[in-house]
Amino acid sequence: MKQTTKDWFIAAEDDLLAAKKLGDEDRLTNVVAFHCQQCLEKCFKAIIEEQGMPSIKSHDLLRLQLNARIQLSEPEIILLTIINEVYIDARYPGDLGLLPHGKPTKAEVKTFIEFCESLFKKVLLQIGS
Repeated sequence: MKQTTKDWFIAAEDDLLAAKKLGDEDRLTNVVAFHCQQCLEKCFKAIIEEQGMPSIKSHDLLRLQLNARIQLSEPEIILLTIINEVYIDARYPGDLGLLPHGKPTKAEVKTFIEFCESLFKKVLLQIGS
């Protein structure tokens, strides 16, 4: 595995750990959602890096997933689409980690965390480390 790929995975794992640590905090569900989005983005970028493809300067999880050639089920694509809504270009404090309907619930972020853990393991297996 390339060093840059490892660096992406370490950063992704840091976001996953942060999401898990904060997951039970009612007030921080938006922060948890943001860390989940970041974890997924970094996982996809790790795969793209390892495959030797040109880096993609995008935060669009759906675009990154396609470029990383990660196969997802229909329910996973739906979840990825929801988490994709979390990223914001300008990080205004009131908007961080919000979904179109507002602040995610604890149940939503629990699902996000489980998905991130699953995808993190899946991409590590795909790379073979």
